[in-house]
Amino acid sequence: MSRAKKVVLAYSGGVDTSVCIPYLKKEWGVEEVITLAADLGQGDELEPIRKKALASGASESLVIDATEEFVKDYAFPAIQANALYENRYPLSTALARPLIAKLLVEAAEKYGADAIAHGCTGKGNDQVRFDVSIGALNPKIKILAPAREWKMSREETIAYGERCGIPSPVKKSSPYSIDRNLLGMAIEAGILEDPWVEPPEEVFLMTKAIEQTPDKPEYIEIGFNGGNPVSLNGKDLAPVALISQLNEIVGNHGVGRIDMIENRLVGIKSREIYETPAILVLMHAHRDLESLTLTADVTRYKRGIEETYSQMIYNGLWYNPLKTALDAFIQDTQKRVTGTVRLKLFKGNATIVGRKSENSLYSFDLATYGAEDEFDHKAAEGFVYVWGLPTRIWSEKNRG
Repeated sequence: MSRAKKVVLAYSGGVDTSVCIPYLKKEWGVEEVITLAADLGQGDELEPIRKKALASGASESLVIDATEEFVKDYAFPAIQANALYENRYPLSTALARPLIAKLLVEAAEKYGADAIAHGCTGKGNDQVRFDVSIGALNPKIKILAPAREWKMSREETIAYGERCGIPSPVKKSSPYSIDRNLLGMAIEAGILEDPWVEPPEEVFLMTKAIEQTPDKPEYIEIGFNGGNPVSLNGKDLAPVALISQLNEIVGNHGVGRIDMIENRLVGIKSREIYETPAILVLMHAHRDLESLTLTADVTRYKRGIEETYSQMIYNGLWYNPLKTALDAFIQDTQKRVTGTVRLKLFKGNATIVGRKSENSLYSFDLATYGAEDEFDHKAAEGFVYVWGLPTRIWSEKNRG
């Protein structure tokens, strides 16, 4: 019995999604497969991918340029939220999934498809992100996930594709799984599954090895307006151009590599390698500018929200009502986050060495210990007494 008549398939040209086309038709009786590849600034020439989908049996192959939308509507809100999953991963891949899901739903509705398919496996995070996002945008549409059911190893999946005339983009001897967009790369599988093995240099494409980086530091200045990055070294840039240029500058100094053991939503630990030069530095700079422009209580409260926000994106809850409510709070805090942050790039480090803002809450006259000091030191005596009064009372009652 056919699982669906017409399917829109999320397509990357990789192993799993390429095999999905013949598998859906031969094994599940799908009559028509329409593929959709999203251009999110990954730098690939997408015309060969489009042609590969057609050669693999797709009736139509869609390529949609969504790079600008990706940066403005997904990456920038994450930067404003300082969204680092487990305080390390800037969610470069996770941020792309709700946008791709949106594009898939729009295509399915346009072409009258009765199902959406993806190539996610049963123990990854992306299956959750796609399924939950698609369900939030169109609860009635059917979702097919062949890779959750076909029970093939990666090597067997490659072999299945070869039997169907699909050339594999990876070698069986080193089957890395790579996901790339403008924000970065996620690399896994192969020898990287051993957490003790150092990642070979061949897996990195966006950052230089430390021994190949310049021997002199480079200073850069990033300008923010309302929490969004708007300029680089004093020059106003469009969002995509800013991320692109910063990737190149920062990556040249070896900044942006992450090697971590990550807790997946499905309950297992996974070794993940990421390259995220620009967005990692932007979050670092943005967080510092907030320390200059936000009050202490707002900053502390926002830090707690940031952890929840990061987990929600990672766990596929971009379209969840709580996320929408958190967005409203975060957006309000960003009204004052305007200014410039200066960083020093050198040998894998991006060190903040200066910051300034017209909304700065830093007062030199109050902070200095020099002759210009205007802080009322005498007033501190009463403050300290009142502040410590509850502790003093407790001590008197309990220490005799």
